[in-house]
Amino acid sequence: MNWTLEVVVVPVSDLDRAKAFYSEQLGFAVDHDTVIGDNVRIIQLTPPGSGCSVVIGKGAVPDMQPGSVQGLQLVVNDVHKARAQLVERGVEVGEVQVLGPDPNADDLNNVGFCFFSDPDGNGWAVQQITDRS
Repeated sequence: MNWTLEVVVVPVSDLDRAKAFYSEQLGFAVDHDTVIGDNVRIIQLTPPGSGCSVVIGKGAVPDMQPGSVQGLQLVVNDVHKARAQLVERGVEVGEVQVLGPDPNADDLNNVGFCFFSDPDGNGWAVQQITDRS
């Protein structure tokens, strides 16, 4: 039996601002933006190539403090290119860091990271993984 993680709820304070950030600045696809009533709205967004989506919303999602989710992680095959895309799209993102035994490593596989937050302060990491062996 496969167990797949397919949705992560990210708490935000302003749905339209968050939708614009995730879709326009991060490039996530808007899978749906569903209004069920005056107090219920669910927006699902998926990173390019991902099998896991992000859900933001009100009413039908768990009540969590905006900005309280930390450690969300995206994986790319080139962290420098990914960082450049984020900067080009206006995302405030930190420099590439090597989080491993050799801080001057040329091979960033599994150890190259950069970090950013969404407008509410939910924390994201971007990790380079080029070989999973």
